[in-house]
Amino acid sequence: MTVLTQEVKNRPDLKVIEGGALVDATDFQLIRACQAGETKAFNKLMLRHKNYIQSQLYKMAPDWREQHEDMTQEAMVRVWRSIGTLKNPAAFKGWLRQVITNHFYDQLRKKPRFNVLSLDAPLGDDEDSASRDIPDERGQPDEMLERKEIVESVQRAIALLPDNFRNVLVLRELHGLPYEEIAQITKSELGTVKSRIARARTKVQSSVKHLRTAS
Repeated sequence: MTVLTQEVKNRPDLKVIEGGALVDATDFQLIRACQAGETKAFNKLMLRHKNYIQSQLYKMAPDWREQHEDMTQEAMVRVWRSIGTLKNPAAFKGWLRQVITNHFYDQLRKKPRFNVLSLDAPLGDDEDSASRDIPDERGQPDEMLERKEIVESVQRAIALLPDNFRNVLVLRELHGLPYEEIAQITKSELGTVKSRIARARTKVQSSVKHLRTAS
């Protein structure tokens, strides 16, 4: 990446001074400079929005605190790699939020799912409808083996769900987020979120039904 490209040099509206510094530049100017390959402009843009990136990650993954710094850095790398696709700099904040959200979903897919959906959980969509079973490592060997089989079966069932169903289910069951927050993160209507979670639970329970009948 060049320190200062010829395109930036030829753009007086970017307020570039000798050495590549950007003086009192707006987001619009910084974005245009980034798109021309100006790394100093990118550093300044990210410094300006780092707190926003971190706050969004905390909102989506409050229990991943130890990973937030690495995730923030990765989100910034993604911004640099794709900022050239941003056609309207005025829409940067919404575009940035989408980059962060996509990054979160990518990380979410890599996470092991340790929670076990109760095979007898009600299928309603109220706050108390879902019970969560936590693996108990103090059980007898045969019990531990059975629970391990259940966990793996549930994980496979969740992995086979369509993205829009899997994402909301994991946010609810793994991260314990309220429906309202899931709706905000996924930019969906509250009723849609509740419906998808209920349908996802039904699909998972149906997939592991044989475990209940075999016990």
